[in-house]
Amino acid sequence: MTTPVALTIAGSDSSGGAGIQADLKTFAALGVYGASAITALTAQNTRGVTGIHAVPAEFVTAQIDAVFSDLGVGAVKIGMVAQVASIDAIAAALSRWKPGHVVLDPVMVATSGDRLLASEAVDALRTRLIPLASVITPNLPEAAALLGEPVAASAAAIEGQGRRLLALGCGAVLIKGGHGKGTESTDYLVDAANTIALAAPRVATQNTHGTGCSLSSAVAAGLAKGEDLEQAVRSAKAWISAAIAAADRFSVGHGHGPIHHFHKFY
Repeated sequence: MTTPVALTIAGSDSSGGAGIQADLKTFAALGVYGASAITALTAQNTRGVTGIHAVPAEFVTAQIDAVFSDLGVGAVKIGMVAQVASIDAIAAALSRWKPGHVVLDPVMVATSGDRLLASEAVDALRTRLIPLASVITPNLPEAAALLGEPVAASAAAIEGQGRRLLALGCGAVLIKGGHGKGTESTDYLVDAANTIALAAPRVATQNTHGTGCSLSSAVAAGLAKGEDLEQAVRSAKAWISAAIAAADRFSVGHGHGPIHHFHKFY
């Protein structure tokens, strides 16, 4: 029996709702064994981020090498990278190990509004990591920030930004519509051949902490299990929509609470 394995390279969220913790919960909920390489520790809760402690780049490398040298990694998810040195370390390691699938979530700002990526690291993310990605998963503000453009407000504008992001060298772009308006939350999957719109009812809840981390991890889980990209994205969209819809079953913290990763089980 082959066990599907996914590796998350991201920051730790001490409150458990986002980052490494959300990624590992997502992998487990979807039947994938999760491994991790931690790029930063955050002092964080549902109200915000009060501190960030970056892991030295050489230790990020050591974690990634330890996982790849022993485990059969089917897919990699990259989340919070924090600093330029970590980006360089991750890019070098992925170039050495050449995983079959890389899902890059260009995390810049937490749900609370706190910045998670140094401004000088944005260009390194754009030029060093995006070209290594099978798919990148920016939300609407992140897509705009990567391109230095205003936030897209129409389907045509979103597709246009997706095409310009694709030109940076990644295999596909999934622009997440959670920050949009209207009764539906529509994500757009853009690749060289097509644009696919994936809509789901917008859920009225403030408990959305970790949504972006978890969606990208769900895509990586699908890829690790052998799904093609469109199938992995569709499965991930359905799962995250259900996790958001079930979020109010929890009463965790006093700010943006977590989604319910294990909604299928309890």
